[in-house]
Amino acid sequence: MSGKRDKGSSSNPWVPKPGPEADDAEQEEQLPPSPWDLEVPPPPSPWGDGGAPGPGPGPATQTSSAWGENVGPPSLRRPVPEKKRGFRFPPLLIPVGAGLIVVALVAVALVLLSGGGDDKADPTPSTPVGTPTAPKSSYQPPPNAIQVGFGVSIVPVQGWSLFTKETQGKQVATYPPNDNINARAFLWVRQKQNVTAQAYLLGIVEGETGEEVAQLGNVRNLPCPKDVLVECVAIDYTSTAKENGQDVRVQGSVEVYRRKDNVVTALDFRTRVDFAQKALADAAIMKKSVIDSL
Repeated sequence: MSGKRDKGSSSNPWVPKPGPEADDAEQEEQLPPSPWDLEVPPPPSPWGDGGAPGPGPGPATQTSSAWGENVGPPSLRRPVPEKKRGFRFPPLLIPVGAGLIVVALVAVALVLLSGGGDDKADPTPSTPVGTPTAPKSSYQPPPNAIQVGFGVSIVPVQGWSLFTKETQGKQVATYPPNDNINARAFLWVRQKQNVTAQAYLLGIVEGETGEEVAQLGNVRNLPCPKDVLVECVAIDYTSTAKENGQDVRVQGSVEVYRRKDNVVTALDFRTRVDFAQKALADAAIMKKSVIDSL
């Protein structure tokens, strides 16, 4: 080695030498532009070109964009409101309604089978309330019969006479010989309209024994002796009454008969116990005369 440097050339291996490689690097192929660098045109205005509301852009125009193919601009139309559902019949009530329809059909069938739809049947005339008419009867009362009302009469037996003190109905009584004050027995025939026989009976027996110590029997149904009667009831009782300051044993009975015209006739019988045997026999005859006239 001489230790001298060559000024005309450089022999340093670390310095790159210019040459065709540098030119090749500059001419290296460039990459295509990125889609993110492309300018995206804005969507057309829904208000028209002038910025003011117009008739509308019409159907959306399909355009290409970086987000995909054929994507149209957003629509500004309001969505169509959903139709309100009408009234829906609850499913639980369907079998109930079907059952009611079946019951109605069965009822109609029963009415038709029983002749309920026969228009040819003659309707039974009804008697207006408050204007009853006495039923026709073939009974002819004797001349000594006492008329009570509504075609009803009573025939007194010997020893019994009309008790004129009463103003409602007719009452006959029997007295001791030569004593027209102290009656030993009474039979009072009285009448009322539009009440039940049992209600009329209870009202009478309560009035007869209201001021006495009484023992009442049970109300019993009687066999109605005539077709014109629809309700027949009776009751028996015993009581202790005061007569001239002394206790007197009394027995009595009430029989009530209601006709189809709602005229109710009551037979109110009452006698002293010591005269009961004779009074009961006479009362049976007089009661029969009343029933015959009903």
